[in-house]
Amino acid sequence: MSTGAAGSWPAGEVVVLGAHILDVLGRPVEAIPPGQGSARLQEIRATAAGTAADTGVDLAKLGSQVLAIGALGDDLLGDLLVAAMAGHGVDTAGLVRKSGVQTSATILPIRPNGERPALHVPGATSRLELEDIDLDRVRRCRALLLGAPDALGAMVGDGLAEVVAAARSAGALIVVDVLHPGSPRDLERIGGLLGAADWFLPNSDQLLALTGRDDLAVAVWDLLALGVGGVAVTLGAGGCLVARPGGGEPVRLPAIAVDVVDTTGCGDGFNAGMITGLLLGADPVDAAWLGVACGSLVATGLGSDAGIEDIEQVLGFLRRTEPAVAARLATRVAIPAAAAGP
Repeated sequence: MSTGAAGSWPAGEVVVLGAHILDVLGRPVEAIPPGQGSARLQEIRATAAGTAADTGVDLAKLGSQVLAIGALGDDLLGDLLVAAMAGHGVDTAGLVRKSGVQTSATILPIRPNGERPALHVPGATSRLELEDIDLDRVRRCRALLLGAPDALGAMVGDGLAEVVAAARSAGALIVVDVLHPGSPRDLERIGGLLGAADWFLPNSDQLLALTGRDDLAVAVWDLLALGVGGVAVTLGAGGCLVARPGGGEPVRLPAIAVDVVDTTGCGDGFNAGMITGLLLGADPVDAAWLGVACGSLVATGLGSDAGIEDIEQVLGFLRRTEPAVAARLATRVAIPAAAAGP
């Protein structure tokens, strides 16, 4: 089991299934030079990214044992992605290599303000099949993240429900997030999965696009009506919104101010923090605070794997603005409250 500076805690195994993407990022990019011109950058990095891979890396940093499940190409990009994940302690045994298709990849020219236009090749992500998955491992997990079912292929309607059932048989937490902005047609395609999930963790643009709504509160209740156990919506610089059936008005948490370098992976960082908090048995709002802290830290460096070091570091960061929340979470990972300081 992977552990951070905080020592061992009962995180157990988390399975992250779905989009595994290699990101190549450069910053700061003010403009693409015309013709065959060139520009000098301060930094270029390659990182494991995607709704499954990036969240898996962050979960491993926070103390979970992570099994990655997804489809890669049989290429150098896939080699780099596997190495990047394994370097953070993620078990990559569930990543299958598909011939004749490249690994999903994105080029991200990061603007000086942290914004990130994307040049993306969908690649092998949609080639994952049920026979690629070790269901015995899934049956032993404490949590299953379906990262980007909207980017998977036929498996969404033919196999993914069986994976969810395997995880559910072990009493696992089921969490879903999406990759694309989406549309009501996409919601119809994945609605059954959402109805079987404990939590759905989209960003606000995705939620509005999926539901076809222009009111976020209405969109949240649309999702809860499908049967999902809870919805936590990330709002970028606006923080997040947490809602549960019968829980009254959604709870809005503000963002934590940081000097933004790159917003790539902030949502996945939120997911990792939220899942970690829920696995610790924290109240959903406290778990969401842990997610906000993780997402904010990711924004302080280049790439989706930036900012987060371990659970103790994240709690120390959170303690600066929410000391009571950090103290409650610290007791769940056997960190003395005084140690979870700045």
